[in-house]
Amino acid sequence: MVTDSIKYKRILLKLSGEALMGSEDYGIDPQVINRISKEIAQVHQLGIEIGIVIGGGNIFRGAGLSKSGIDRVTGDHMGMLATVMNSLALQNALEKQGVKVRVMSAIGIHEVCEDYIRRRAIRHLQKGNITVFAAGIGNPFFTTDSAASLRAIEINADIVLKATKVDGIYSADPVKDPTAFKYEHLTYDEVIEKKLAVMDTSAVVLCRDRKMPIRIFNMNTDGALMQIVKGSNIGTIVTA
Repeated sequence: MVTDSIKYKRILLKLSGEALMGSEDYGIDPQVINRISKEIAQVHQLGIEIGIVIGGGNIFRGAGLSKSGIDRVTGDHMGMLATVMNSLALQNALEKQGVKVRVMSAIGIHEVCEDYIRRRAIRHLQKGNITVFAAGIGNPFFTTDSAASLRAIEINADIVLKATKVDGIYSADPVKDPTAFKYEHLTYDEVIEKKLAVMDTSAVVLCRDRKMPIRIFNMNTDGALMQIVKGSNIGTIVTA
């Protein structure tokens, strides 16, 4: 059961593939994925229903592959398969924490995971299964940010929580610009108009049109996810 101290009943957590690399140059750092899965499992134990969308940039990124000469559609399909690989790795790590997990793919790979069906996904969440949505939305030219927004809307999540390497949205890249300042709150239109590269425009527009709040936070901060679901004002919130 969800306790009174919990702000959200159902969340959509967006993880980047790069977040799994840790200090590695490529692939998955076992220590990082184990730490992330432990934090997710702790939140799940509170009774919160959790959907997850994970990127594939630690393995393949379609847009990057197209710059090297690979057809964009082919590159995006390769990127989708990379998200399936990451989803299976996360499933394995979460199951080691004693959590039941289902991976649902937007492209058919029946031997390794289920097809994405909205009603079945909601049923998994209601039964207490963490549900990982793989392969984006199943179409090229759309990022996993758009997939996160779409899945959040489809499963009637309370919020999209996007985990990044910084603790919110800044006016500029804080690594490159020491004068950059952090926003505590932004509207969807401000994110679009200021061209703040936190999520792609189509993902923000999807959330705006359905009034789906977005919170940007640093997953590398221990306990950040737990504090957010308990109502702490961590990172940057994007609302109407």
